[in-house]
Amino acid sequence: MILRVALLLLFAGLAAGCVSSGSVDPMRTSEGRNEARDAYIQLGIGYLQQGEAARAKNPLRKALELDPNSADAHAALALVFQTEMENKLADEHYRKALASHRDARILNNYGSFLFEQKRYDEALQRFSQAAEDNLYPERSRVFQNMGMTALQLGQREQAETYFTRALRLDSRQPRALLELAMLAYEDKQYVPAKRYYDSFSRLSEQNARSLLLGIRLANIHQDRDHAASLALQLKRLYPGTAEYQQFVSEQR
Repeated sequence: MILRVALLLLFAGLAAGCVSSGSVDPMRTSEGRNEARDAYIQLGIGYLQQGEAARAKNPLRKALELDPNSADAHAALALVFQTEMENKLADEHYRKALASHRDARILNNYGSFLFEQKRYDEALQRFSQAAEDNLYPERSRVFQNMGMTALQLGQREQAETYFTRALRLDSRQPRALLELAMLAYEDKQYVPAKRYYDSFSRLSEQNARSLLLGIRLANIHQDRDHAASLALQLKRLYPGTAEYQQFVSEQR
């Protein structure tokens, strides 16, 4: 992380150096202004990645002074305000970013913001728009996000379809695997539930929710040793959770 930020700072410094060199001021050319704008955006993103959201604002503001319609600058500033829980400002800058450029990455980020705000219908709309880009490299995550949103909207069958699409695009999606395991378990489809759960376990650390599911599946498949091992983890790592209380109640 430190190396990445250092490289971003170096890039910004080099861009600033270019601005001040030569017989012609690059800031008077379109190319020079664009290079300076991009350097400021990279600097702002570097601060944000370093956890310094407040420091990210100044370079992003300078980027917007050079190009008020920069989608990347507005999108980065939206992330800054989202981090600071300035939700109205975050929403405003997401919309400005999309007004300048309808980009799948920005749509996905905006959808995630709307999901956080429990604006699920709007979130699903933005995720659906992002999924239309067949070349977007993170398209599998978009479908995973759509699945999570559909669950919140009570669209269970649609959620299953979205999670399956996510895995078709990238089989190494732990969240989609866990949710499909949950859905299969609820439908009493214990063999596919275990298959999804085992794939999840190979890719991700356990959480309270997955441990409880794992215990239930192990008991169904009569693997008592594995059930006991998972129960011990649940008790040791998540003793205050609703999942542990549910486990205790099921043992009575």
